[in-house]
Formats: sequence, C-alpha cells, structure tokens
Amino acid sequence: MARQQLKERTIVITGASGGIGAEIAKLCAASGANLVLLARSIEKLKQLKAELESDHQVRVDVFHLDVSDTDEVKKVFQQIFDMTEDIDILVNNAGFGIFREAHEASIDEIKGMFEVNVVGLMACTSMVLPKMRERRFGQIINIASQAGKIATPKSSVYSATKHAVLGYSNALRMELSDYNIQVTTVNPGPIATNFFTIADEQGTYVKNVQRFMLQPEFVARKIVDSMLTKKREINLPRWMNLGSVAFVLFPRTFEKIGKRMLGKK
Repeated sequence: MARQQLKERTIVITGASGGIGAEIAKLCAASGANLVLLARSIEKLKQLKAELESDHQVRVDVFHLDVSDTDEVKKVFQQIFDMTEDIDILVNNAGFGIFREAHEASIDEIKGMFEVNVVGLMACTSMVLPKMRERRFGQIINIASQAGKIATPKSSVYSATKHAVLGYSNALRMELSDYNIQVTTVNPGPIATNFFTIADEQGTYVKNVQRFMLQPEFVARKIVDSMLTKKREINLPRWMNLGSVAFVLFPRTFEKIGKRMLGKK
C-alpha cells in the first residue's frame, strides 16, 4: 500500500550517492516517486540519476550538498523549492562515524561528526518544516542507529551524535503530531556499506561482526515500506533492539557484560 502511495510524490534523500541512500532511491523510483538526491559526490549522483531515469519514468534531480555547510543547505533547498512546490518526504541519511576511544578522538573529528550527523540533519529538516506544517502533510525519516540506544566502547562520539538524533526526533514527533506530519527514526545495526572504510580503519570491527551485518537492500526496503505510514521506529535487526531494552532495565549489568561483548572494535 505504501509503495503505491509514493507515485508522483517528491522525496528528498541526503547521502544518496551510495549505501542505503542509493538503495532507497532505487526503490522509490521503481514506485513512481520523483526524487531529489543530495550528496557530496555529484558524479556518483549523476550516474545514479541516469540509471533511474532510464529504468523508470520518473524525474530525478541531483545537487551537490555537504550537509555540514548550513549556508549551502539553505541555498540548495531554496533551489529545490524553486523547482518543485512541495517536498513530501525528507530522508536524512547523510552521516559518518569514526571509531576511537574518547581520549583519542580529535576535536576536528568530534566537530565533524556533530556537524554532519546532528546539525546537518537539523538544518535540512528545518528547511522543509514550514511548508509541511502549512500543508499539514509530510514525513521526516531520520537515519539514526542502534548506537543511539546502546553506547559502546570506541564509539563514544558517534553514539552521542545518534543519541542526539533520537532526542531531536522524539521531540519533533510531538511538536508535529497535530499537523499530520510523521517522524520515523531508523535504528540499524552494522550495515555492509562503505561506512566502515572511515569508521573502522583497521578492519577489526568488521571482522568481528561480519556475520551479523545487514544488507543495504534489506534496510532500504524496510525504510521505503514505512513511507507515508505512521511507523514510529524501525529497529534492525529486531533481536539487537532487545539489547536497548535490557540496557534500560539493567544498566549496570548490561554495561559490565556489554563492555566485553560490544567493545570488539
């Protein structure tokens, strides 16, 4: 049902040049949605645009955007609104992480993760909210992480950014509840994408969790199936989300055991 509702809707996706962003774009195009794809790699976006427009009778527009540059965010979204009157769905997918212990993380790395994962997400959201509120229609999909629910060793900064995304999303959902605007958070575990090229330079974490890794196509399907529905959260895999429940109920025990189990980065 949700896939049929996407026909001729306008969907904006940040971080769309690869990984789950590109897979979401492919599924949305196959469902007849018109797309606006944003990322730093404009050449990859152009290739994806050509592929999608060739395979489907949809419109695909692409823009270079570094979401950490809030001035550029304002400029690009103004161009989008000059081109299309309404944005029906915003997928805040852009983000990155670096796995280091807190004392090893540089100030530049800390600022960089917050500027992309948190401030960039908020900046993009703030650009679409006025018109969504005016129309009383729309959906914000924020890609968070299981790390936003369960902090683990060597991901203190990354976990902090995703905790912030969840806090922002939960407050935003209440603010928009009277405006028929849905806010959906996506909390995946590790996904087999190039995210770990930066996050896990040594390859240790990937080696330890490879058998548990989610495929980007699977995650994208779950996200697209939630579009224009009242889905509050998507937690993948489901068994991993049980850990966040255990953490809330038994924090000391979880931290004691989890330090050994989750610190393999």
